[in-house]
Amino acid sequence: MSLDLLLALIAATAVLVVIPGPNVALIIANTIAHGFRFGAATVLGTTLGILLQLCLVVIGLSALLQLAADALLWIKWAGVLYLLFLGIQALRQGFDPMPEARATDRPVTAMFWQGLFLAVINPKTLLFGAAFLPQFVSPQAGGFGLIWAASVYLGVIFVGDLVWVAMAQSARGFVLRLGQWRHRLTGGFFLAAGLGLAVARSNP
Repeated sequence: MSLDLLLALIAATAVLVVIPGPNVALIIANTIAHGFRFGAATVLGTTLGILLQLCLVVIGLSALLQLAADALLWIKWAGVLYLLFLGIQALRQGFDPMPEARATDRPVTAMFWQGLFLAVINPKTLLFGAAFLPQFVSPQAGGFGLIWAASVYLGVIFVGDLVWVAMAQSARGFVLRLGQWRHRLTGGFFLAAGLGLAVARSNP
C-alpha cells in the first residue's frame, strides 16, 4: 500500500469513528454507567466483533458475505430487543426514587460480550467493510494488501473507540453529579444503540 493510500485509509476511517453509531453509543453508555474499565472492555468486544466480520471480507467470498448478512439480519433483532431492554431498565432507574437500592455489580466481562454481540450482528458494517476496504488496495497488492488495509482499518477503529471511552470517562464525574439523570442519560445511549442497529440495513 502506498503512503497516499495509507493516509487516505486512516483519514477515512477516522471520519467513520467520529460519526457515532450503535457501537459508540454502547461504549459511551457502559463507560458512563460503570467506568473506564467497563468501557474499554466494551471496545475490546466491538473490536473483536469487527475483526470476525473482516475475516469474511478478507476471504472475499461475495456469496458468503451476502449469506452472512442475511443471517445476521434475522439475529440482529434479538440484539435490538436486548439493547432496548437495557435502555428501558436504565430509564426506570432514572425515575425510581431509590434507584441505588436495586443496583447490582456487573462483571466487566459482561461488557465485553455486549460489545462483541452488537458488533458481530450488524449486517451493515459487514457489507460496508467489503465495499470500503478494496478502494484502498492497489490491484498489484492482492490478498496481502487487503489484509494490511483491514489491519489498519481495525487499528484506527480500536484507537478511536478508546478515545470515545476517555471522553466519556472525563464527563463521567459531571454526569454522576446529575443524580438520577445519569440513568436517564445512560438509558438514552442504550436506546440509541438499539435504534441504530434496528435501522441498519444489509447494504453498504
